[in-house]
This record gives sequence, structure tokens and C-alpha cells, in this order.
Amino acid sequence: MPAVRAERLRPDAVFIAPDFGRYRAVSQLTREIFKRHTDLVEPLSLDEAYLDVTNNKNGLPTATRVASTIREQIRHELDLTASAGVAPNKFLAKLASDWRKPDGLFVIQPEEVDGFLLPLPVGRLPGVGKVTGERLEKLGARTVKELRDVDIAVLEKNFGRYGLRLYELARGVDDSEVVPNRPTKSISAEDTFEHDVLLIETESIIRRLAEKVWSASRKKSRIAYTVVLKLKTADFNILTRSRTSDSPPSSCEELTEIALGLRARVNLEPDQRFRLVGVGLSNFRHPDDLPSQSALFE
Repeated sequence: MPAVRAERLRPDAVFIAPDFGRYRAVSQLTREIFKRHTDLVEPLSLDEAYLDVTNNKNGLPTATRVASTIREQIRHELDLTASAGVAPNKFLAKLASDWRKPDGLFVIQPEEVDGFLLPLPVGRLPGVGKVTGERLEKLGARTVKELRDVDIAVLEKNFGRYGLRLYELARGVDDSEVVPNRPTKSISAEDTFEHDVLLIETESIIRRLAEKVWSASRKKSRIAYTVVLKLKTADFNILTRSRTSDSPPSSCEELTEIALGLRARVNLEPDQRFRLVGVGLSNFRHPDDLPSQSALFE
């Protein structure tokens, strides 16, 4: 639930400011525990990561033993609980890790994949939200088992390249590798409204989101050259507008003005209402990869 909605529902609620500095410090300590077991660690967020422990540093006989050891070390050294999922690939491991939160271990052995996966609703698959779920239901696929019965040509016709991904996920297939030190591709912030709003009413929200994104981008060593504005209409259609420039935003104010300029490029009826707005930065480049600027004066 967005904090703004919680505040409207309970004006007397007490909101505690987050301490992201503390979160990052503890996150780093957690990753140091991961690194005792494998160098193949792919962080997803401050509190989540993929680990490839096919060849773990301590010679533990199974991935389950590695996961149990890591959880014990986190509890003993950081006084925190941790959930873990063990599975043949990243997609299944993610599902498994969510299965017994906030303090559990769930294992999917290769021969157990179908028994675990087929009864699940399609909404448990990554990328399947409300709209995609409704479209799949029209094709007769409410569960993964039913999705597996849909012909790949039908999925590609209705969902494009994502149709192939759905076809593979329904079969428990995910060939993506654990990639350590994956560079940041984008930074974004978005807000979902309790009541749909008009486009003209979004300026203050865009300004607040731009400030949040700009603050997050200052912690990166790379520079973003693309600004993205995301909007979701009341009927769940998603619109994006973007601008890429040779001169990246140099301040929060400039980022905000670009985002508001992108809003002006949305050509819909004035009475169209929106349920979500987001601001993002992408197309990150390292300063060393950029061409040097010639001197203007000698």
C-alpha cells in the first residue's frame, strides 16, 4: 500500500522515517556472508540476491546445506531472519524463496518441478500482472498447467516475445545465469493513487518522484542520459514517454523540467484519468566511456 493511501486511511498513524544508510550497511554485511560461499552473487535489491553455489567455496555437499549455513550465519552474526529458496534455476529459486517467508527454507528438487509449478495460478509467474492475467484467462489459462496447454504460436500472437517467455516459464525453463556486479540499467520511482487523477493534477507528484530519483542517482558512479515518464491509465493501459540527450540532466530541477515536458507529450483526452505515475532514469554510462570534451580556449 502506498504511504499516501495509508495516511489517508489512518491520519493518526505514526510513520517512521526509513534509515537507508543503516539498510545499506547491513546489506553489505549480508553480502560478505554470501561471498564466503561463492563469488557468483547477483544482488537484486538491498535485501535480495541470487547465488550460484554449484561450486561453493566450502565444499558443502548440497545447495540446501549452503542455504541453511548462510541463514544460520545471518541469524547469529546480524540477528536477522532470512528466507531462502533452492532450485535448479533463478526463476524457480525466486518462487521458492517467497514460499516460506519471512523465515524459511524451501527446496524444489529437479524431479519436483512439475508437482510444484503446475498447480500455481499464472499470477505467480514474473511479469504476469492483472491485465496479463485477464488476457491469459481469456485463452483458458488460469493455472500454469492450463498455460502449458496453450500453443506457443497463440502465446506469441497475443504477447509477442513475452509469449515465448511464458511458454518457457510454464515448463520451468530459465537459462539466465547468475551475473555478479550487474551494472545498474535504470532507477525509477512511481506512485499509485487511491483515486484516479487527471493529468493536469500530476505536477506535484512528478516533482516529488523526480527528487527521489535524482537523490538515488547521485549514489551511482555512472551517468544517466535518458529520462522516462511512465503513466498508467484508469483502464490499466501503460504509456511511456522518454527523452535521450547528449547532455544528461545536471540537476534535480532539470530532471523535473524534462519529466514535466514529457508529460506535455501525452496526447489523450483532457478527462482521461490516471492511476499511476512514475519517473525514471536509464541509459547509464560510465564517465570514462564518454568522449572527452575539447577545450574551448587555448
